[in-house]
Amino acid sequence: MITGTVAVDGGELAYDVRGDGSPVVLLHGGYLSRAMWDAQADVLARDHTVIRYDARGHGGSSTPTGPFAHHEDLRLLLAGLDVPRASLVGMSLGGLTALDLAIARPDLVDRLVLVGSGISGMVFRDPFVLEHMGGFGAAGGVDGRVELVLRTWVDGPHRSPDEVDPAVRERCREVVLDNFVRHRAAPKPSTPFGAVGRVAELAAPTLLLVGALDSSDIHGAADLVAREAPAARKVVVPGAGHLVNLDRPAEFDRLVVDFLSRPGAARPARWPRAAGSCPPPPRP
Repeated sequence: MITGTVAVDGGELAYDVRGDGSPVVLLHGGYLSRAMWDAQADVLARDHTVIRYDARGHGGSSTPTGPFAHHEDLRLLLAGLDVPRASLVGMSLGGLTALDLAIARPDLVDRLVLVGSGISGMVFRDPFVLEHMGGFGAAGGVDGRVELVLRTWVDGPHRSPDEVDPAVRERCREVVLDNFVRHRAAPKPSTPFGAVGRVAELAAPTLLLVGALDSSDIHGAADLVAREAPAARKVVVPGAGHLVNLDRPAEFDRLVVDFLSRPGAARPARWPRAAGSCPPPPRP
C-alpha cells in the first residue's frame, strides 16, 4: 500500500492505494474518514486497484478555508493519480459526491455503488433526522454533537444505541470526534451541484444499497434514482442501518463484489499501468 496527498484548489486530499486491476474509489460518509472502509479495501483489492481518500474537512485531508465542491475534489484526485476512469463506491456523503461526478463527468465513471446516499439538492423531511440534526447547535459541546451524529446516522430512527454493535458505535465515535477536533472551523461546500433534478442523466450502471433500518429520506433518494436512472437497481439490506458496510459487512461485500465483476460495463484499463506496482505519490 502507498499513501500520499493530492493537491486540490486551496487544499490537499490524503489518500492510499492498494491492489492491482481496474480502479475502484471508496468514498466515506460525512463526519467519518476512509478508515470506515478498512475491511472492504482488503476484499476489493483482490481484483482491483483500490483508492481510498479523506474528503476535504475529514480525516487527514486539509480543512477547507473557503467554498469548494466535493465532486470537483474527486475529479482532481483522479487526475492527480492519472486515473482516466474508475468505479465509485460511495457511502452517504460519499455517495452524493460520486453521483454528482457521474452526472457532471460521465466519462470518468465506470460503475457506481451508492450506499445510504443522499442526492445533492434534496430536501430532508424525515421527522427523526430533522429533530436530531436541528438540535446540533444546542447539543452541549463537542461530546454532545458527536453523540447527536451517532444517534442520527449510526443508530438511526429504528434502533436504540444498545441495539447497535458496540464496537461499530465506538469506532464511529472515535472517528467523528477526531473530525470535530481537527476540522472544527471547516466551512460547508459551495452551492450543491443539484443532482436531484438531473438523476435521469445518470448513465453508469448503478447499485443502490440501503439498510432496511435507515431513514425514510435515504430510502426515498434511492427510490428516485432507481426510478429515473436507466441502469439503476435498489437493494434493501435486512438488519442494516445507514452504515451498511459496518452493520452487515459480509452481505455488503458479496453484493458489491458481484456487481463490480458483472460483464457489460465499459471496463477501464488496468491501473497502475505497470501491473503489480503503484505509482509514486504526485508531487505537490
